[in-house]
Amino acid sequence: MKLHRTLVQAIAGTLQQIFVERVYADKAVEQILKQNPRWGSRDRRFIAETTYEMVRWWRYISESFCPSGAGKVNVEEAIGTEYFYKLFATWQILKGLDLPDWEEFSGIDKNQIVKNAEQVKLIRKYRESIPDWLDELGGRELGEAVWGNELHALNTEAQVVLRVNTLKTSSEELKNKLLTQGIGLETLNNTSPLFETIKKGAFVLSKRQNLHQLNEYKEGLFEIQDASSQLIAPFLQLKEGMKVIDACAGAGGKSLHMAAMMQNKGEIISMDVEERKLTELKRRSDRAGVRIIKTQLINAASISKFKNSADRLLLDVPCSGLGVIRRNPDAKWKLNLDFIDQIKKTQQEIICNYSQMLKSGGIMVYATCSILPSENQQQVEAFLIKNKNNFEFIEDRKVLPSEGFDGFYMAAIRKK
Repeated sequence: MKLHRTLVQAIAGTLQQIFVERVYADKAVEQILKQNPRWGSRDRRFIAETTYEMVRWWRYISESFCPSGAGKVNVEEAIGTEYFYKLFATWQILKGLDLPDWEEFSGIDKNQIVKNAEQVKLIRKYRESIPDWLDELGGRELGEAVWGNELHALNTEAQVVLRVNTLKTSSEELKNKLLTQGIGLETLNNTSPLFETIKKGAFVLSKRQNLHQLNEYKEGLFEIQDASSQLIAPFLQLKEGMKVIDACAGAGGKSLHMAAMMQNKGEIISMDVEERKLTELKRRSDRAGVRIIKTQLINAASISKFKNSADRLLLDVPCSGLGVIRRNPDAKWKLNLDFIDQIKKTQQEIICNYSQMLKSGGIMVYATCSILPSENQQQVEAFLIKNKNNFEFIEDRKVLPSEGFDGFYMAAIRKK
């Protein structure tokens, strides 16, 4: 593809927003694409994909451009876009592409960059583009071999997975409808028995493309939901007529899945601290034809209001999100140890306090999209030690990114 200054300028400006102004990558890309509606789909895809590639490989690129020796990703001096032009040029060279003769690329030494990259690749934290502290943390918690393998998997592009809304259609019907529009779907190519429970209702998109404009999406025939996330609803052992509380519902992807599994029979209370997310959930519920979801903004009285009432309780707690870095690559540059330490305190507070909403004999599922044992197994163990007289462990499951989908953890706990 021939490079155009306006596109490269857009990428450089977006990177500056992400790394200097600390804007989230998805928001920064969305903002830049709105600025020029005349860009065609090819140009927009080039801007978005290149930006995400460079965010993902930021440390590898910056070290290949100018080895720091200090083991840090330094952007504080990147006041203007000139620095980001240089890193864009570096990324093009690392991909084996030629550069146009532009003033912005003056001083770029292709041979030196290639030579630097050869040395950079010998060091994992540079090769896999990860901050020092995160590399050390992952190696300590998972073991060096496992962490190295998962780091590599987290740098691959995430697959787009669909969940068939069985309240409105069947897998075969949806597949045929999309196929007539040239949209290919594949069954989950994963040998793990974990995914057997969802294979009939989940498809992987054969070729990445925008699905939100399709009538089938607008009519609620399917949702976009990663395969690991789809494991949660069946893990809850749901039955029609149950009262279920989704206490950290967000925009409600798992609530919608639970409603479909319950055949719209029963009651689901979807709770969150952010009203805008619950508003989005209401919109999605209407589209999906879900009638049993009620939303509840979390406040000081929420726990006492629903105390001892839930047959099933889902706690998909806030976490580091390390299992979904392939979707949110800028997170590894925005996370820090203080945040992870604080979020672990929040996780334990949630499981201890919110578990009061579960009735005797009910089942609670604690879940995260992290792969760190300190956010997962260790949190469950700490809770059970404190509450051994009232709760008992049933089983847990973990999905690692190397299995092809998001990293996830879930543990089922029964109230005695």
